Amino acid sequence: MHAQIVLFDGFDPLDVIAPYEVLHAGAVASGGALTVELATAEGPREVVSGTGGLPLRATAALDPAKADLIVVPGASGRIGEPAEASGTEQDESIPVLLARTLDTELPALLKAAMDRPETTVATVCGGSLVLAMAGLLEGRHATTHHLGTDLLDATGAHAVRARVVDDGDLVSGGAVTSGLDVALHLLERELGPRIAHAVEDLFAYERRGIVWRNTGPAPLEF
Repeated sequence: MHAQIVLFDGFDPLDVIAPYEVLHAGAVASGGALTVELATAEGPREVVSGTGGLPLRATAALDPAKADLIVVPGASGRIGEPAEASGTEQDESIPVLLARTLDTELPALLKAAMDRPETTVATVCGGSLVLAMAGLLEGRHATTHHLGTDLLDATGAHAVRARVVDDGDLVSGGAVTSGLDVALHLLERELGPRIAHAVEDLFAYERRGIVWRNTGPAPLEF
């Protein structure tokens, strides 16, 4: 199984590093059943995050035909609508950083990934908004940071207030630290609970909440 974690200008570092470390540990625990790398739509390059200009280097081009798992992070920057800021602050707002991905090859590559039955696309925090703004989540169940729930709904997705949502070949996580939970869930789903538990124990971290799936009877209103 091969995983690629996407980098784009302004990405949130924790959205990337948390799942990378979990998946890498899963690769070690499984004896190499999983490989993981950082990738961009443009190919190998240094990519500057939205947190203090912290850079990470992508070593590969995003390849939907090669990856069994693609993880899309959110952005890190000023919180709030661009109209509430002025000058360079507008350019550094999270909505603007996410919207800029629409002017790259990333949406087309993610569409190709979602059209491929063998590939699972996972998102952390605002990563689901990247897919949603590209028109790729209409009718799908997903979650995101609570500040982006209205935007997710507005694109035709079914926003769910849950830590992790498993919608088959689409797995999404809520706020920033949910990257740990998303990656552990993926390890359990793809490599089995013993591998996932070993990694959970190594990191001394217990997953939070129940993974939401669109199965079972609907609950009554409280």
